[in-house]
Amino acid sequence: MAAIVIAAYSYLFGSIPFGYVLVRVFYGQDIRQSGSGNIGATNVSRTSPWLGVLTLLLDACKGAAAVLITRALFPDQTVLLGLAALAAIAGHIFPVWLKFRGGKGVATGLGSFVVLFPKTILIMVGIFVLIFLAFRYVSLASVLTVASFPLVVWLRHGSIEPPEMFIFITVSCLLIVAKHHENIHRLFIHTEPRFQRRRG
Repeated sequence: MAAIVIAAYSYLFGSIPFGYVLVRVFYGQDIRQSGSGNIGATNVSRTSPWLGVLTLLLDACKGAAAVLITRALFPDQTVLLGLAALAAIAGHIFPVWLKFRGGKGVATGLGSFVVLFPKTILIMVGIFVLIFLAFRYVSLASVLTVASFPLVVWLRHGSIEPPEMFIFITVSCLLIVAKHHENIHRLFIHTEPRFQRRRG
């Protein structure tokens, strides 16, 4: 029963489409009709850099909130923290409010994982920055960083108890990578746009 409750509220937290709401409120536009059509921070930043940053922070916060609330309610159930993270990420990617067409889940994953593995996240942020600065592709940096996260966690911690936690983390990362399938395809055929910031 606890798992169902956690999955439900974590999913609902994750499904809050902050990028969509912010662009609608401040610009009267539907962010899904511009740029990549994504509701995440990268696409929002093409309309407004400061709204992009705010979207990134809010999307991360909803992932962190799901895990923190679960930790407060079930302090001795570590495995449930992984479930909360996975459900929040799934909520962002498949939000009920937008007919299950949401973002890529990177920021929400960041917020969730920073609560679970704060020191490891510092390493991952460094990896992301290096890849992005080298190639100027947000998608490439995101995919490679997320894909390597379970491996880095395993290398740093050796083993994770309970093992179900590692499974939840791995599934979460696979979900995020899978959501980038169009970006991956464009990267292979060299049509993926490099990040360019608009002023405004």
